[in-house]
Amino acid sequence: MIERIFRGSRLLVLVAVVVCAISSVLLYGASVNIILNVALDVVRDIPASADGGKSLAVRLLKLLDLLLIAITFQIIAVSLYRLFIRQVSVEESKFLSALDIRSFHDLKITLSQVAVVILVILFLEQAVQVGATLETLYLGAAIGIVIAASVYAWKHMKH
Repeated sequence: MIERIFRGSRLLVLVAVVVCAISSVLLYGASVNIILNVALDVVRDIPASADGGKSLAVRLLKLLDLLLIAITFQIIAVSLYRLFIRQVSVEESKFLSALDIRSFHDLKITLSQVAVVILVILFLEQAVQVGATLETLYLGAAIGIVIAASVYAWKHMKH
């Protein structure tokens, strides 16, 4: 009886899958809209100075950050679906085999790695936008501590 309830409750994961999939699609759509607007802005007013170029670089870095978050939602949606709803071996799923996700543990590590890349991009945005300030140093130190903790956690996570 309880076994049957637990087996059926895995379908509750479908809620998370649907929410992540919709979030991913919305973020991809917003990214396309943003890049079109950035392209139109550049065509209308081509940057003629280093500050204008920096501003464009920051806008594009923010777009890259948004796209990485969209990819993260997509990874979560597909992985949760493949791991809990329709269980497929890694060899059968090109998506899971490309990311080497064999278990929920592997998914956590992959998401941590993507989060580190997002943090690095956030720091790069700050460094380009604000420059070498004390605030940038503090942000870099904080991000460095989070990255160090993440790397330590990946290396010491048990299956």
